[in-house]
Amino acid sequence: MGVLVEGSWQERDASWTDREGRMRGPPPRFRNWITPDGEPGPTGEGGFPAEPGRYRLMVSLACPWSHRATLMRRLKGLEELVGLSVTHWLMGENGWTFDEGPGVVPDPDSGARYVWQVYACSDPTYSGPATVPVLWDSRNHRIVNNASADIMRMLNDAFDGVGANDRDYYPAPLRDDINAFNTRIHDKLNEGVYQAGFASSQAAYDEAVAEVFDSLDWLEKLLGKRRYLCHDTLTEADWRLFPTLVRFDAVYHGHFKCNVRRLVDHPRLWDYARRLYQHPGVRETVDFEHIKRHYYQSHPRIDPTGIVPAGPAVDWEAPAHG
Repeated sequence: MGVLVEGSWQERDASWTDREGRMRGPPPRFRNWITPDGEPGPTGEGGFPAEPGRYRLMVSLACPWSHRATLMRRLKGLEELVGLSVTHWLMGENGWTFDEGPGVVPDPDSGARYVWQVYACSDPTYSGPATVPVLWDSRNHRIVNNASADIMRMLNDAFDGVGANDRDYYPAPLRDDINAFNTRIHDKLNEGVYQAGFASSQAAYDEAVAEVFDSLDWLEKLLGKRRYLCHDTLTEADWRLFPTLVRFDAVYHGHFKCNVRRLVDHPRLWDYARRLYQHPGVRETVDFEHIKRHYYQSHPRIDPTGIVPAGPAVDWEAPAHG
């Protein structure tokens, strides 16, 4: 994968590891918000009112950060309000592309073949990676936001007055708890599997994989006392955790060497993950073909053969109890 340098795509390695071998990705650059009236959100500038049909999500079905956004779009019933473009699973020399393939949905507004072209269109001087998800303003031909956590939160409430359902996944009384869960899970588990997988030193790998399984053990214990992270209430914190869990046995266990245990070896956590998967609308956001092909074919430094394994045989449709 390459990077943009002042709007020009450079085909070079962008692994983003520090001197100790730890992965250190750059922060998102586009931080504007869609709001009901177009007023500025917590970051960025205003001018992005919640208008049906104006915005489009560009995502990869393989990417867990994209998965957050597609989950919230589905859970809030935004399919007719916010469009969806889906990249090819293979992330090669041109990064994420809209090359033809099963499940790929090109972007009809920008006509881009590559996601980096969307970034260059939005800001011709942009330097950095061309990541997904992208929340795109089709009217002004610019990126609104490319931070998955921001996108989840604005989709949760910005369109409530123009057709979204009224389910709130970030309720005010639970926000302190949700934020605490988000921070710990993001740093030690969502990012942790990547820290393990892309580590370029034994010490960095050992540190990361220990934190991953400490987190899984903590969650296993926690879920012995509650149905969801915030007891009986489904929140944003659950949906930020789910994309990592659903990919764990399929790719992180083998490809990223997070192989101390599998997800299915954690009975309560495995039951919880199936309960989320079987929630209405969620299984339709999961594409194991895209997930496995992306990870095993897009990281030649980790897996130079590009062979996609046949397994694991995991029954996500088995009854969840809780």
